[in-house]
Amino acid sequence: MRSSSYQKLEKQVRNCEFPIPGSVAIIQPYVFPYLGYFQLLYSVENVVFYDDVNFIKRGWINRNKILVNGKEFMFTIPLQKASQNKLINEIGLVENQLFIQKFRQQLKSAYKKAPYYAEVNDVIESVFVGEYSNIGDLAIVSILAICRYMNLDLNWMKSSEEFYETKAQSKADRLISISKMLACDTYINPVGGKSLYQKDYFAKHGINLGFIESGKVKYKQFENNFVPYLSIIDILMFNDKTTVLELLNNFDIG
Repeated sequence: MRSSSYQKLEKQVRNCEFPIPGSVAIIQPYVFPYLGYFQLLYSVENVVFYDDVNFIKRGWINRNKILVNGKEFMFTIPLQKASQNKLINEIGLVENQLFIQKFRQQLKSAYKKAPYYAEVNDVIESVFVGEYSNIGDLAIVSILAICRYMNLDLNWMKSSEEFYETKAQSKADRLISISKMLACDTYINPVGGKSLYQKDYFAKHGINLGFIESGKVKYKQFENNFVPYLSIIDILMFNDKTTVLELLNNFDIG
């Protein structure tokens, strides 16, 4: 039998009540992440940027994909001695104006003819003029800049600042503890977490666990064949804010 909290979540999703009352997402900060990341932020009341967990090399914390000459292209923010033995907020950035200049030129070459290049490029520029002590902070600022551009309110905090005392707990138990400390009874995770976390275990501790999964997304990228799973940068370059909001609503939680 499904719990009452699960039935409540099912009803909210069915009736498109977002953000879900009493909900939280706890997620590592990624630089200019993909659409599904923002769908997760859009679906919840509270966001905790998980910046005091181990850095993942070749993950999405300091890199993502844009469209270059009709194909996906990976950009990577240079880091100082990146290691999976360090926490995200322990890894500094390389003082590299050459990278910023090169990335600026790559964006111009790739998107200068896109309909929303000028305003989106201003958003990106606003991120790279800042000074950051670690890659986590730069990634968070990139996310907040996109949210401001889309007029999305975000009640956010960092795990390193607000929930440090939970750091020694195991993965699932820490997520449950943070949820309870925020008086949240619903925790939403990306669908990839189905192999890591069990609904029954969360329910036993009074937390309803849901997994968010994006629907099919397709939009016009110049005249080339559509290239999926790119950074939010690509979506914003080709779509007005109303269309992007429609895409943000294109997901399921189960």
